[in-house]
Amino acid sequence: MQKIFLLAGAFLAFTGVAAGAFGAHALKQKLQIDMLNAFEVGVRYQMYHALALIALGILYSNSNYSNSLMSASGWSFIAGTFIFSGSLYILALSGIRLWGAVTPIGGVFLLIGWLLFAIGVYK
Repeated sequence: MQKIFLLAGAFLAFTGVAAGAFGAHALKQKLQIDMLNAFEVGVRYQMYHALALIALGILYSNSNYSNSLMSASGWSFIAGTFIFSGSLYILALSGIRLWGAVTPIGGVFLLIGWLLFAIGVYK
C-alpha cells in the first residue's frame, strides 16, 4: 500500500501542477470567471490530497500506522480526488452545470478519507 499511495500522490501532484499551469495560461482568457474559479478549486483540492497521500504513504511505512483504516483512507482520498476535482474540471471545460451535482459525492469521499485517517492514526 505504501508504494501505491506514494505513487498516487506523486501522480496527482504532477497532474495538479500541469492542470494549474493549463488553467493559468490556456484557460484564463477562454473561460468565464465562475468556470475558471471552479477549475482552480479542483486544482487546489487535488494538490491538497496529493500531499495527503504522500504523507499517508510515508506514515504507512511505520507499522503503527499500517492498518486497514489508513488503507481505506488512502483509497477514499484517491476516489474523492478523482470525483471531486474531475467533476469540477469537466464542469469548467464543458459548461454543463449538471456536473456540479457530482462534486459533493467526491467531497464526501474526501471527508470520509480524513475521518478514517484520524481514526487510523489514533488506533
